[in-house]
Amino acid sequence: MRWLSSARRRPSPVGPAVRRCAAFACLALALAAPVAHAQSEAPRADLEIVATGLEQPIALAAPDDGSGRLFVAEKTGRVRVVIPGEGVLAAPLVDLRGRVRTRSEQGLLGIALHPRFAENGRVFLHYSADLGGDPGVSTVAEFHLDPLDANRLRPEPVRVLLTVAQPFANHNGGQLAFGPDGYLYVALGDGGSGGDPLEHGQNPATLLGSILRLDVDGARLAPASNPFVGDPERRDEIWAYGLRNPWRFSFDRETGDLWIADVGQSAVEEINREPAGGPGGRDYGWNTVEGDRCFDPPSGCDAGATVAPLLTYRHDSGWGRSVTGGYRYRGSGVPDLRGAYVFGDFVSGRVFAMLSTDDGRWSVAEPLAATFAARGGQLRPASFGEDAAGELYLLDFGGTVYRFVSAP
Repeated sequence: MRWLSSARRRPSPVGPAVRRCAAFACLALALAAPVAHAQSEAPRADLEIVATGLEQPIALAAPDDGSGRLFVAEKTGRVRVVIPGEGVLAAPLVDLRGRVRTRSEQGLLGIALHPRFAENGRVFLHYSADLGGDPGVSTVAEFHLDPLDANRLRPEPVRVLLTVAQPFANHNGGQLAFGPDGYLYVALGDGGSGGDPLEHGQNPATLLGSILRLDVDGARLAPASNPFVGDPERRDEIWAYGLRNPWRFSFDRETGDLWIADVGQSAVEEINREPAGGPGGRDYGWNTVEGDRCFDPPSGCDAGATVAPLLTYRHDSGWGRSVTGGYRYRGSGVPDLRGAYVFGDFVSGRVFAMLSTDDGRWSVAEPLAATFAARGGQLRPASFGEDAAGELYLLDFGGTVYRFVSAP
């Protein structure tokens, strides 16, 4: 993400629903699955407020226990409990302020609930631990619910699964999510600065610039089926690599596909889709390529040796400058979005939907209804989330959680 640069820009208001994609001529098309122009019946949606007054909300998890609660992580170090229709509970689920370093892109960055959370109350957090040094240590730790209070975690972690020293304060990644295989996936950026000066993206001997796959229930943290297990020159925990800052990824709850939005350097944003059931080990190209163009070296790179993105957009296109990955919508409350991959851009404030077409291509449109913009709606989409029923939420960095609903 670009917290510092984007804080100096007010994002543009979200525009009306787009009926045609003629304005999106700058979209760079992936070769394997090109993006088509949107059809005349573009999807439409609106947003309704679920909670306000939060402090830099950046991640959401929803217990599948029938309670309807939402757990919202704040970058500043707390996880808040939101009761839709009632608001935010005064007492946080857990408060890590004072233990979390929040400079630049550091902070409490991710939350995931164990697939059997309703039975075991296990919660996993990804945060920048303040251990007295600079710039801190990316940490994945397990916490448990207080047996006397279902809305509180015990304040100390039960165990620390992983620590990774960070050379710079940006490109920490942050996403946590359990895959359909029951393993915990963890996003780590390339370590920061600019241009990947330490060459982490193309070095699977380091965990940085990768998505990790961890077994939180087994005796061995790296599953034996991980692609590089046993390779002395590559880390056992890695599932995919060649990523700059995979701030947000998600799994399609129907197909199991992995969708990865990777924040670009200075020119191109990208979205990747990894089909379910693969062996892992994919190289997504950074820093050899940035999106669909050669980066290092700027000409003559072998881009064909890496996985091509499904969609890219350039910074001069007007779409934005910092992609925020979302979800493929599988809920029932917004029929227009059914099957669409919904994502946004933190800098421009725009929200998009990719829908598959009958010929295997994809169309892209802005689904938010004109009524939202007319009400003065302006967004900084820091993250998206889904609840137990697959309904979709948008977390605005300014402090509001929205739910997607059908347009009036």
